[in-house]
Amino acid sequence: MANKLISQMGLPKSIANVFAARNIITAKDALSLTEFELMELLDVGLAEVTLALAHISEISCPSFQTALSLLEQRIQNEYLAGHLPTRLKGLDAALCGGIPFGVVTELVGPAGIGKTQFCLKLALLASLPSSYGGLDGRVIYIDVESKFSSKRMIEMGVNSFPEIFHTEGMAKEMAGRILVLQPASLFEFTESLQQIKVSLLQHHVKLLIIDSMTALVSGENGQGPPRQHALGWHISFIKSLAEFSRIPVVVTNQVRSQGRDEASRYLFQDQNRTDAPEDPTSFDSHLVAALGIQWAHAVSIRLVLESRSGQRFIKLAKSSISSPMAFLFDITGSGISLLDDDGVEMTGPDINAINFQGHSGIINFDTGMTR
Repeated sequence: MANKLISQMGLPKSIANVFAARNIITAKDALSLTEFELMELLDVGLAEVTLALAHISEISCPSFQTALSLLEQRIQNEYLAGHLPTRLKGLDAALCGGIPFGVVTELVGPAGIGKTQFCLKLALLASLPSSYGGLDGRVIYIDVESKFSSKRMIEMGVNSFPEIFHTEGMAKEMAGRILVLQPASLFEFTESLQQIKVSLLQHHVKLLIIDSMTALVSGENGQGPPRQHALGWHISFIKSLAEFSRIPVVVTNQVRSQGRDEASRYLFQDQNRTDAPEDPTSFDSHLVAALGIQWAHAVSIRLVLESRSGQRFIKLAKSSISSPMAFLFDITGSGISLLDDDGVEMTGPDINAINFQGHSGIINFDTGMTR
C-alpha cells in the first residue's frame, strides 16, 4: 500500500504534477512528511496539502473488514488450496474437506493408539485414482520405526474399495505408488531431505508422511526429551516442503511421561523393555507431546489420538478454521472408523490434554486389529 504511485491515485493533475516535480512519487514519500513540510516543499497552500494527503491516505490504506468476512475468506482459501479427504465424515467436515494442502499436519498420541494405521490409510487414499476420490499420485512414506506394512495397507484397500482391489493387478499398482524410506539415523534423514524435495516434483508425489520424527530425534539423544535446537532446521525445512510443493505433509509425534521430578521417558521406548510394564493409568495426567513448543508452533493442524476408559478418541486440538472437537473411533479391517460423526466440542484443559487411561489394546500389524 505504501508503495502505491501518487500519479495513479486520481489527484487533480495540477497537484499531481507538483508532487512528481519534487520527486514525491509514492504514498510513503508523501505520508512521511508533515503538512507544513509539504507546504514548504511543494510551495502550495495548507488547504491543498490537507486535501491531497486525505485523498492519498484514503487510497493507500486498506479497507476495514469484519471478523466474519475474514473468517469467510480464510475458509474459502482453505477450500481453494485443496484437501486430502480422510473418509472420516465428521473429521473431514471439521477440517473443511480433509487434511489441507501446503501445511504440516501432526498426529500425536501414545504408541499403539492408531497413528500408523491413520498414516497407512492416508497413503492409500492419496494413491487412489481421482475417480474414486483419491489424489492419483505417489506417496513418500518415511518409515522411521519400521512399522509400514504393505499387507495391512492392501487389506485396508480390499475392505474399503473392493471394486478396485479385486481388479487384477490393481493391488500391486497401488502398492507401487508408495515410496518407502527407512532412515537409520537423524543424520541419514537430514541427508535425504534435499533429494526428497526434488522427488516431490519428479515423481508426481501427492503426500509426504514422516512416521515418526520423534523416533529420529530420540535415537540421537537417548531417553531424554528432544533438544529443541536439534530440530530447528528440520522444522523449517519440512514446513517449506509443504508450502513449496502444495501437498499435505503428515508427521507423527510420540508422547513422553513427565513426573514430578521432571524426568521424562518415551512410552514407545518402554515397549521394548524387558521388565514388567507399569500401569499406563499412572501416567495419565503427565503425558505431553514429545516434540516441544517450537515444533507445536510449526504445525498448522494437530490431531491427538488418545484413550479414556478403554475408548479411543481422535481430537482436533489445533486448527485455524475449526473449534476443538473430539470423535470416538475404533480400528477395523478398513482402518480407523469414527463411531460418531457429530463429535463433541471441547473446552478448557481437555483440548491439549493427552490421555492414556484404561487402554491395553495393542495393534497387531499383521491383521490391523487390536487385541
